[in-house]
Amino acid sequence: MSSSLLSPLPLRSLLRLSPSLRAQTFSVLSRPPPNYPGHVPLNLIERGALAVGSALGSITNPYRHDLVAALAEATSSPYFIARLRRAMLASPTGRRILRDKPRITSRSMSLEKLRLLPEGTVGRGYAAWLDREGVTPDTRDPVRYIDDPEEAYVMQRYRETHDFIHAITGLPVIIEGELAIKAFEFANTALPMTGLSLAAIVRLKKAERERFWKVYGPWAMRNGLKSGECMCVYWEEELETDAGVLRERLGIEMPPDLRKTRKREREEKRRAKEGVE
Repeated sequence: MSSSLLSPLPLRSLLRLSPSLRAQTFSVLSRPPPNYPGHVPLNLIERGALAVGSALGSITNPYRHDLVAALAEATSSPYFIARLRRAMLASPTGRRILRDKPRITSRSMSLEKLRLLPEGTVGRGYAAWLDREGVTPDTRDPVRYIDDPEEAYVMQRYRETHDFIHAITGLPVIIEGELAIKAFEFANTALPMTGLSLAAIVRLKKAERERFWKVYGPWAMRNGLKSGECMCVYWEEELETDAGVLRERLGIEMPPDLRKTRKREREEKRRAKEGVE
């Protein structure tokens, strides 16, 4: 065997070619400085522990947004978030988003003005959806565990545009609606967290699980795969666009109204029960 194969040079060369791997080989006692405000560098062991712990916690309580956020960051690096960044770089609009780095907050986007837009527009529908579901643009956790600053922004952008997908599809934030959106996003973005979140299906009632597998799961996978990259939508420039026009441009079909479906089924059960009595 050649002595060169036993030398440390190949390892040093590999680390030079893999900065993300090199950044994760530090010890707890020699933690590197943060790459951006709020950044917490993690080594491979810490990242693995964060992934396992946040996965178990978010399955137990899918409304723990902090655990879902930690799971997303722990499982997206270094490969999947980089793929999403490359997809944005391949799109002229995606490149503009990465250059401008817009943020979606209650300060950057006036809900009062959005409520005054014509009925059927993306902005009016977004504001109406936020009002109906009782959420605001400021409920998204800041990114902490992704090392590359631009990839951290990509994750932040994903979180802040998540509610626009809810709004243009009409799916509510109840667990059924969230699972449908997560399945759609898994097919569209390939982020592992969106797929892992589907484990919460076990928490659904029997009728809800059947509805997911028959209706909303197939809708989500079909539309997520065939639609354009939703991360490459400059939502701030589409607020006055008709939502139907944008859905058609992206190739997204409207799913059945989940709230109406649940209400209709409850009424049918009530009538059946009254009939028996």
